[in-house]
Amino acid sequence: MPDRALSIESISLTPPADGATEYVVVHQPLQRILAFTGLSIDDIIDQPIARNTVYGYFKLYKQILRTSEVVDLERQWNPLRLTAS
Repeated sequence: MPDRALSIESISLTPPADGATEYVVVHQPLQRILAFTGLSIDDIIDQPIARNTVYGYFKLYKQILRTSEVVDLERQWNPLRLTAS
């Protein structure tokens, strides 16, 4: 039995049955961070300072993403921003 994790299979993307539009957002944080810092992937491999810089920006990116998701969820759960007092 072949290993399913390593097999390459074609994926068919079918539109939703009700005709609604479905949007897919592709996140590429490494490319964005490299463009922002002006570094290349070779710099990250060869230079520990560059690696730590990119790692720090990546951690910052994840924290900002999590915070924005929490704020969006809180806005959905409590649209009037009522406080429990």
